Amino acid sequence: MTDKRLVLTTCGSLDEARSIAHTLVEQQLAACVNIVPQVESVYRWQGEIETASEWLLVIKTTSETFDRVRDALTALHSYELPECIEIAVEDGSAAYLEWIGESVR
Repeated sequence: MTDKRLVLTTCGSLDEARSIAHTLVEQQLAACVNIVPQVESVYRWQGEIETASEWLLVIKTTSETFDRVRDALTALHSYELPECIEIAVEDGSAAYLEWIGESVR
């Protein structure tokens, strides 16, 4: 197990996804953010089943920085309840994992 984390969130537009990704990297909360275009999400919201085209963000960060990433997503996101899922990185390329650690503060 490492201290590195993947954080997932979705956005309703490419512009919002880019804005959030750039802010997280600029503020050194994430080493990298992948924007996965147009995933289709089916979910229950306020008692109704909804379908939406969204952009998935895969955020590379550390366990120490996760709380600040979550707070930033809450502040930056247009959704009333933005997705924020933290996934622990068990292992990976030592050099890549080191780069993540060096890239966030």
